[in-house]
Formats: sequence, structure tokens, C-alpha cells
Amino acid sequence: MTPRTGMIRAATLLIERDLRLAFRRASQLCHPLVFFLVVTTLFPLSLSPQPSQLRDIAPGVLWVAALLSSLLALDALLKSDAEDGTLEQLVLSGQPVVVLVTAKTLAHWLVGGLPLVIISPLAAMSLGVAPDAMLVTAEGLLMGTLTLSFLGSVGAALTIGVRRSSVLLSLLVLPLAMPLLIFGARATDLAMAGEASSGPLYLLGALLAFTATLAPFAAAAAVRIGVE
Repeated sequence: MTPRTGMIRAATLLIERDLRLAFRRASQLCHPLVFFLVVTTLFPLSLSPQPSQLRDIAPGVLWVAALLSSLLALDALLKSDAEDGTLEQLVLSGQPVVVLVTAKTLAHWLVGGLPLVIISPLAAMSLGVAPDAMLVTAEGLLMGTLTLSFLGSVGAALTIGVRRSSVLLSLLVLPLAMPLLIFGARATDLAMAGEASSGPLYLLGALLAFTATLAPFAAAAAVRIGVE
């Protein structure tokens, strides 16, 4: 087995392991989804049911709810593995820590980010978003949630040894996620107005490429420091 094949196999096995553990804790898995749906459905109840007013606030509500829902699950990205010693074993396994951290980040996104993207049309429908704009919203959330997972991996690695790290993790990640909120809401707003939304989507894609390139290395370095 070549080193490259070994890295791919190790990453695949780690993703499968994290997915199995996540589905064993179904209640914890559903918390971000329930929060997202509750927030997006409460706004039509608390404000006027007029479609025009709901469409005005829909981009901001959708993206703020998605951002906060994603933050709820970030604390579990590395914390449980650090507490039971699994993270230390991964560092000592001989496989590149960058590859392993990337695998854990992708597994986290598959559990927490991808379901938000899938149910986003349902939430957008409750806010009166047009069907044409739902696809743009889903595309934006696809890139935005994945970018947030990579940012969260750095924050989670930096707060491994901190008690009650969820608050500190949110303070670290939330300011970095503001461009996602701005560009994502703008893309949805333009799509709802019938205008071209490619500009904000390209910016979201650029942020994803930049974060996916650098964040695993920063997170891997923080993990090595945290387990020493």
C-alpha cells in the first residue's frame, strides 16, 4: 500500500467512524436542524403574514439562522475525541494530521451542514421566497456551511483544552463568518429581485477555496500543540 493510498484509506475510515458516532446520537444531530426550522418559521408568525414583507426579510433570516445553527454543532467537532484520547491517538498514528483534520471537518459538514442545505428550500418557502431563488440560496448555503466548518475546525482546535469552550469558539468563529453572511444574503436578495447573483456566489466560492486551502494546516498545527 502506497503512502497516498494509506492516507486516503485513513481519511475514509475516519469519516465513516464519525458518521456512525453522529447517528448514534440522533438527538444531538437534530438540534441544529430544529433550531434552523424554528427560527425561520417563527418570523412569519411574529411579523405580518404579508408576502411582500416576508420576502424583504427572508435573505437575512435564512442566513442568520443557518449561521447560528452551524455554530451549535462546532463544539463537538474535536472536543469529544480530545476528551477520550482519540485525538492523541490520531496524532500518533503516523498519518498526516492535516489529512485527518480535513476528514473530520468533512464528516462534521456532512452531519451538520449538508442537512441544512437540504431543508433550506422548506424554510425559504415559509418566508415566501420564489422557487428560482431557492436554488441560489441552496448553492450559497452549500458553500457557506462548508466554509464555516473549515473555520470551525480552526476554532475547535484552538479551544481543545478550554473548559466551556462553546462560548469562546463562537467568539472566534463568528467575526470570521461575517463575509459569508453578507455575500450569502446578498446572493439570495439578488435572486429574489430577478437579477444576476453570480457575483456574490463567486465570492462565496473564493472564500471556500481560500479557507479549504489554509484552514486544515492551521487546525493541524493547533491540534499538535493542544495534545502536547
